Amino acid sequence: MQAQEIRMLSTEEIKTRLDETYQSLFRLRFDWAAGQLEDNNRVCVIKRDVARLKTVLREREIAAVMVQSADEPSAIETEASS
Repeated sequence: MQAQEIRMLSTEEIKTRLDETYQSLFRLRFDWAAGQLEDNNRVCVIKRDVARLKTVLREREIAAVMVQSADEPSAIETEASS
């Protein structure tokens, strides 16, 4: 999954995909430990997907804080006006 595809999803959809991806990673690790995993590269791909999903969620958290802090008047401006 590409980062652009993830950015088009809603936050709830990203969280759902993240949960699904964690479950998939758990199953892959279990298969690897049991010696049944045929494609070892799949674990790396799933880990990258987790990282992309978490990165986009973090970007949204930071953007929300930036918007919120931009809406609030700063303490310096309040002190200067009094």
